[in-house]
Amino acid sequence: MSVAVAEAVRVVRDSRLPNRTDAMFTTIEGDWDACMDVVRRAVEAVAPFGSRVSLVLKADIRAGHSGELQGKVERLEGLLEDGGVARS
Repeated sequence: MSVAVAEAVRVVRDSRLPNRTDAMFTTIEGDWDACMDVVRRAVEAVAPFGSRVSLVLKADIRAGHSGELQGKVERLEGLLEDGGVARS
């Protein structure tokens, strides 16, 4: 399946939308139409590899915010570095 996944990730990266891929997911950031277009094209890129495509889609829609793909991680790392996280 890694070849099929690579094709989907290639579509995402070629889109030039902010994105991040980890062991389980590929995350993209952008407006609704741009993101849904990338999702559609990624599914189409995977389709030739089998008779079915499985897709997990989660949307975080927050008007007026951008750059959160990196911003959320930076805020978290800042808390960890500053010791600002309560420990139990």
